[in-house]
Amino acid sequence: MLGLFGLLALAAVGIYGVMAYSVSQRRREIGIRVALGADRKSVLTLVLSEGMRLAIAGTMIGLVGAFGASQLIKGLLYNVQAIDPVAVIDVPLLLVGVAAMAVYLPARRAAAAEPMRALKSD
Repeated sequence: MLGLFGLLALAAVGIYGVMAYSVSQRRREIGIRVALGADRKSVLTLVLSEGMRLAIAGTMIGLVGAFGASQLIKGLLYNVQAIDPVAVIDVPLLLVGVAAMAVYLPARRAAAAEPMRALKSD
C-alpha cells in the first residue's frame, strides 16, 4: 500500500514538473502577449485551457490503459475487483488537480511579470 502511495506521489511530482516546465518555456510568449495589450485574465485562461487539455488527454489515455491492464490481471486476482471505482475516480481527479496547479502557478507568475523583463530573460 505504501508503495502505491509512493508511486502516486511520484506521478504527481512528475506531472507538476513537466507542466510547470512547459509553461516556463512559454514565458517569452506570455511577455509578448502582455506587451501587446492582453490582460492578465485572458493570458491565464489561454495557458490554463491548453495545459488542462493536455492533462485531460493524458488522463483519458491513462484510464484506457488502466482498464486494459485490469483485464490482463483479472485472472490473477482472488476475491478482489480488477477495477476499484474509488481509485478510478479519485486518482485521475487528484492528478488533474495537480496539473491545474502546475499550470496555474507559473502562468500567474509569468503574467504578473513586466513584459520587458520576460522578453529579456532569454
